[in-house]
Amino acid sequence: MRKKGRKSFLAIALTMAVAMTTACGNSNNSAPNNKAEVTNAPETAAAATTAPAAGTGEKVTLSIVWWGSQARHDATLKALDKYKELNPNVTFETQFSGWDGYFDKLAVQFSAKSAPDIIQMDAAYLNDYAGRGLLADLKDVNVDSIEPVNLDGGKVNNTQYAMPLGVAALGMVYDKTVVDKLGLEAPTFGWTWDDYFAFGEAAKAKLGEDKYVYADQSADLVDYTAYQYSMGKGYIFDDQGKLSIDKDTWVGFMTKMNELRDKGILTPADITTTDKELDPQLDSVVNGTAIARHSFSNLVGSIDSLKPDTYEFASMPYGSEAGGWLKPGMFWSVNAQSAHQAEAVKFVDWFVNNEEAGTILGLTRGMPINSKVVETLTPTFSESDKTSLDFLNKVTPDAQKFINDPQGWGSFKNDYKSIVEKLQFEQSTPEEAYEELTKLAEQYAVEASK
Repeated sequence: MRKKGRKSFLAIALTMAVAMTTACGNSNNSAPNNKAEVTNAPETAAAATTAPAAGTGEKVTLSIVWWGSQARHDATLKALDKYKELNPNVTFETQFSGWDGYFDKLAVQFSAKSAPDIIQMDAAYLNDYAGRGLLADLKDVNVDSIEPVNLDGGKVNNTQYAMPLGVAALGMVYDKTVVDKLGLEAPTFGWTWDDYFAFGEAAKAKLGEDKYVYADQSADLVDYTAYQYSMGKGYIFDDQGKLSIDKDTWVGFMTKMNELRDKGILTPADITTTDKELDPQLDSVVNGTAIARHSFSNLVGSIDSLKPDTYEFASMPYGSEAGGWLKPGMFWSVNAQSAHQAEAVKFVDWFVNNEEAGTILGLTRGMPINSKVVETLTPTFSESDKTSLDFLNKVTPDAQKFINDPQGWGSFKNDYKSIVEKLQFEQSTPEEAYEELTKLAEQYAVEASK
């Protein structure tokens, strides 16, 4: 079964990494890097035999990996150049890729003891890596100008294994030019699910057959999580790390999504499966196939750059509660296998706290979590930056709590997507899909307990 294989791959690779770390310790990481696995991977391993102490002036090469848009890539390279200017003894080996396959590649690198020193980490995988002892404690990073609530997303068992780089709010983006042309009342911050459904009906009546109102993102676990939150049913995992998707709420949601798909309000399955957010040709909102989709506030600049002065933003629909939350945009973590941990932590501290670094990076990883950096940036904000901050501020008061996925569940959202895609292609019913989801959850629970 393909999707079970994907889960097993990640678990096996990380387990191998743990075994090798236990056997060999944190030094002598001289295995060659796999250039086929990560773009621009170096010939040498992430860690060297002898590691100089931070600040000694001895030459050190730090390997660093991240994913993201071209804008994030370019800004990160500029920040690295600035750090090298300030620290002439440091050079970087950079590994940049898209999101797809990023964590599969990282798991392979860890198992081969060739993982980078500094790793851009995502909340969905943090518990997996930290729980297996693969990440270093970041206790030496200065957090004086960071709100404690923003640090919590990078903690596992009260240890700071990941440093949040920015915060973003979940909401929606829509094409205001189409909404205005159709003479519709636009989505707003604070609109409800009734408003959402009514907007869909009204817009579809004016769009015609080959255009749609919403990009169908029902296979993205974010979509349902927001809905369950908004219905007052809490988060999709309970306090013990077990899946807690409410059956009636989920079946009801998927039944409604089927209805919207049948009416042409959601994009059809063949378009949905090729949709790729922020791709000029494949993003259903950007290419004009649909009007709206869910998105995060840190992506305002990226989508605006594709079609300036085209988009406006709204919250996720409300039920009895808000559906949106604030999410750490991503994190830096340091490889516990690295022989350059001190230098790596020093870099993370600079990246998060230095105002010049913040100016170079802008909002490419969300609104910076350091309040002094935000103060420095605010006078220089572009219009899209101001819109991003306004988006964040409007979601914040009612935002739901952000919670990391439990250890062992990092790949669950990929398998969840496969189950919902069957619904989209009319190969399953909501009831059948829920039963498949329950069985899948049982498999994950067994794997996670090992």
